[in-house]
Amino acid sequence: DVAYRFFSTEKRKFIVADTPGHEQYTRNMATGASTADAAVILIDARKGLLAQTKRHSYLCHLFGIKHFIVAINKMDLVEYDEFRFQQIAEEFRLFALNLGIENPSYVPISGIHGDNIVSVSENMKWYKGSSFLKLLEDIDLDDKTLRAQPFRMPVQMVNRPNSDFRGVSGKVASGYISKGDKISVFPSGKKTRIKEIIAPSGSVEKSLPGQSITLIFKDEIDCSRGHIISSVNSPLEISDQFDATLVWMDENPFVPGRAYNLKIGCLELQASCSQPKYKINIETNEHIATKNLELNDIGRVVLTAVHEIPFTSYQENRDLGGFILIDKISNSTVAAGLINFALRRAQ
Repeated sequence: DVAYRFFSTEKRKFIVADTPGHEQYTRNMATGASTADAAVILIDARKGLLAQTKRHSYLCHLFGIKHFIVAINKMDLVEYDEFRFQQIAEEFRLFALNLGIENPSYVPISGIHGDNIVSVSENMKWYKGSSFLKLLEDIDLDDKTLRAQPFRMPVQMVNRPNSDFRGVSGKVASGYISKGDKISVFPSGKKTRIKEIIAPSGSVEKSLPGQSITLIFKDEIDCSRGHIISSVNSPLEISDQFDATLVWMDENPFVPGRAYNLKIGCLELQASCSQPKYKINIETNEHIATKNLELNDIGRVVLTAVHEIPFTSYQENRDLGGFILIDKISNSTVAAGLINFALRRAQ
């Protein structure tokens, strides 16, 4: 349950995922953060850093958000005091440094009066930075990491409109592929070359990261929904057991050993989780011994799937390393998870 709002400027369009700050809404925050490109951390200038400020920041960092804007609001209620702004910014900087958040932007604002929202305010002449809106517009979303990574594409469907055409369709998770390139299909490891690449605009010579495409192979090899296509020079890892971080989202507590439906990318299969190694206090980053996970808890578990699956870690690729667990009886999503690394690799 996340409130989504939409707005646009001349430069770009935005979707705002508005998530509540209280601890009981951790699962809402996880839902919003899992698909976000940037995080706006809102801080009351009178109150400074609160527990929920740290909780939001931790979750955004956990779910791979790289761009942080720290908006210190209600500056009008502290007489637009530069010292108060610098004090809160320094406190957050030290917290972010400990967490691993890199280069957050800081902006003093007053939402009710519009100070530094769209344009720089005369009430804070000491502030030499950009307005809040310009900071949003100037975020560089060209993820060079995904461009540098090997080609990966989860197969969403086998496209057969007639007996003369067979292609595999999906969204490119990382890297590039060109006509004639050699690829592998996982988990089978079978190899072939790319005969044609079809993008929304038609046949193209080369794909782009994030682009939805259909690939036509030179050879007839088995490839279906849930498989992952990879460049042949950088094969995917395959495993059935993983170290994973779990965000528990269900009213009923987590039951170690119970079988759940695992959905990772386009693949669905059964899996179970061991008793948690620990749960995380996301305000202090402390590891706490526990035997189960309650609603909104975050813990570290061993995830075991019924058969081997191709994967990357969540830190490497959000699309290929993130998963959800679904209750087999109620069909409700009970947890969101991140693969950290494999515990048992295929030979």
